[in-house]
Amino acid sequence: MPSSENITDVRRDGASGGLGTILIVDDDAISRIILSELFKDSYRVVEAENGEECLEAIAREGDAVVAVLLDVMMPRLNGMEVLERLAADGYTKRVPVFLITAERTSQVMEDAYRLGVMDFIAKPIIPFVVTRRVNSVIELFESRKRLSSTVEDQRQQLLERAEQIIELNVGMIEALSTAIEFRDGESGDHVRRIHDITHLMLSRTPFGAGLSEEDIDDISLAAIMHDVGKIAIPDAILCKPGRLTAEEFEIMKTHTVQGADLLERIPQMHSLGAYRYAVDIARHHHERWDGRGYPDGLAGDEISIWAQVVSLADVYDALTNKRVYKAAFTREESLRMIADGECGTFNPELLSCFFEIEPEIVKLYE
Repeated sequence: MPSSENITDVRRDGASGGLGTILIVDDDAISRIILSELFKDSYRVVEAENGEECLEAIAREGDAVVAVLLDVMMPRLNGMEVLERLAADGYTKRVPVFLITAERTSQVMEDAYRLGVMDFIAKPIIPFVVTRRVNSVIELFESRKRLSSTVEDQRQQLLERAEQIIELNVGMIEALSTAIEFRDGESGDHVRRIHDITHLMLSRTPFGAGLSEEDIDDISLAAIMHDVGKIAIPDAILCKPGRLTAEEFEIMKTHTVQGADLLERIPQMHSLGAYRYAVDIARHHHERWDGRGYPDGLAGDEISIWAQVVSLADVYDALTNKRVYKAAFTREESLRMIADGECGTFNPELLSCFFEIEPEIVKLYE
């Protein structure tokens, strides 16, 4: 009989190619020998003679264990005490546990089944009954694991495909927005800067308080579509190098409504988290805090915080960069014009946050 400090590792010919490890826990050496002989040709067998050794073996063997045959009456920790610990860790849901006992009172059976025992092995041991029950349950658990693994693989594949679709959609959105900027005489850097400024404003200042990281990512993506409606504006107006006439300006102003309508008519857009932000931003990024913007004349908090942020980001980028109709203003002059309300009125709280973080925003232009 092995000492209480030793766990016998029974290896026999052919066992290394078996299904896994069976852990036999019994203080009776004869019972361990009988059970080991039953499974030696199909499994690697590990023996323990008390509850403490059982827990040590489980920790050491890990996922290799495919079944535990656990005696009830043992010194140190008895079988029910071991079972309670295994059940608390969820182990009995992952690995089948069989209770070895000479007496099966109703209370023991009720407690054991409640703790997750799969079946009972009665003493004296009947070999063909034990092997049939144990092998059947192990196959059931292994099949469940294979199925779970297959389902997880399929789930992962679906997630990867969904990510690919999202990346494709984002790429198409960026390509469309950049193409529109090319029509407007821009290189495409404008939409990327609007994205980055929006993200900085919402993630690094109190103006984005209450928004989750996912919300901010969606809003920043939506920001690059703010001028998508310009696709409907004639080149003669969109690319005109001089000042627009009153009539031409009225046509130019329609890019807000045109953009929102266009986004609403793209079915694939509706499944994106950025969709609701994109429609709002496209329509309302020219609204003003004093109600003198367009197209709906919204004022104050009627304008969403994301439309407010994109509006200010758009103005800042337009001032500090060359356009077909104007030269670039210096950073200092641009900030003065924004502060003095020469480019429309903005939420005072928004302006405060903007001036606080502008030293970081200007680094986007380096």
